[in-house]
Amino acid sequence: MYLKSINPANGEVIRQYEEYNSDEIDSIIEANLIAYASWRKATVDKRSSLLFEAAKVLREKLEGLAFNITVEMGKNITEARAEVEKCAKVCEYYAQNGASFLKSETIDTEAQYSYAAMQPIGPVLAIMPWNFPLWQVFRFAAPVLMAGNVCLLKHASNVPACALAIEHVFEEAGFPRDVFRTLLIRSSRVEKIISDRRVKAVTLTGSTPAGKAVASTAGLYLKKCVLELGGSDPYLILKDADIDAAVEACVAGRILNAGQSCIGAKRFIVEDEVYDVFATKFTDKMRAITLGDPFDETKDMGPLAKSSFREDLHRQVENSINKGAKLLTGGYIPNRDGAYYPATVLGDVQPGMVAYHEELFGPVAALIRAKDEADAVRIANDTVFGLGAAVFTSDIEKGRRIAEEDLEAGCCFVNDFVRSDPRLPFGGVKESGYGRELSHYGMKEFMNIKGIYIK
Repeated sequence: MYLKSINPANGEVIRQYEEYNSDEIDSIIEANLIAYASWRKATVDKRSSLLFEAAKVLREKLEGLAFNITVEMGKNITEARAEVEKCAKVCEYYAQNGASFLKSETIDTEAQYSYAAMQPIGPVLAIMPWNFPLWQVFRFAAPVLMAGNVCLLKHASNVPACALAIEHVFEEAGFPRDVFRTLLIRSSRVEKIISDRRVKAVTLTGSTPAGKAVASTAGLYLKKCVLELGGSDPYLILKDADIDAAVEACVAGRILNAGQSCIGAKRFIVEDEVYDVFATKFTDKMRAITLGDPFDETKDMGPLAKSSFREDLHRQVENSINKGAKLLTGGYIPNRDGAYYPATVLGDVQPGMVAYHEELFGPVAALIRAKDEADAVRIANDTVFGLGAAVFTSDIEKGRRIAEEDLEAGCCFVNDFVRSDPRLPFGGVKESGYGRELSHYGMKEFMNIKGIYIK
């Protein structure tokens, strides 16, 4: 069996990669476990220095890595370069801060000395998606490696070149050969790896159905798991918002990565008093988004990652229009090669429409009217998802209150679009998953926080 790397801009097969057989997989897992025995004993300074080297290698190879991203999943080349740079920054973040995150915490008890020690747990399996083929992996790997764990990567089947390139980055940075290994396999073979006694935990970024399947298997074998799943992020535009600034942020949040982001802006919930003016300005900006060759830096968006993804998205758009949503711009399949889909806006989206309830994984925005602030919050929370959310208002204290107290999401932004940041915890609630990545919280997800009592 082969994994195919296909250019979504023209549908051409770039290369085929032979899938690893059972013996190869067993050998890699065993080597990973053996590497853990010594890696867990490496000093914090040693781990830190190698992460700094990884950041250096990422920057040295930036153009080649960005090329791989763009040619395998269609990301605009400018965004691909930014993704590589973000990976370098997350390596530096944990190299700089890992030592403090790993310090033992003294706890007062009746003992002479008691404390919580931070210990690694062993091989961690990462099941990663195609939409940010480097970033998703490095935001997992940097804290896991800094903590003294080792990594096994099962990447999305359509980005094998990116998967192997990541392994090579760690090798060139000087990491021991087997502390980070890529497994070129299909999703159907993941269950067996999760069940393997040598694998101690699993993390997945992907769809909610995939998360439920992984959580079920991990639970069956009592393996810790972290899940970052789908989202239908609400953006609240209140009547006192700076509409022009809100439009700029909302468009940026919707078209980033051609809309293929779990934390992409998806539902725009606008107070009725400013709905018409926001809808007009937002639609004008979306209509002006240019579509074309992802290697053309003058274009705003490239293709979606697969033609099948575009067809699914278009069905969601047509279904919503048939239920009464207004097509304000876009909403068609271009007559050209490649999996292109234009920036699309659906107005007056209502409950019962696909665009109201489902995740739109592409450059499609759903505009929803709200009677007032309370109604906007109600609509925002009227979803099975809870990954990111944003609120736009000139009253910063009100925005903070809504973000902190009212919105049911794992990360909330005020007057800006949602994005991940190594310094902030990242993850969701409800069907958007559980557990946290990034910050010190992400590092501690895969640690044995060991209680020590000395009398």
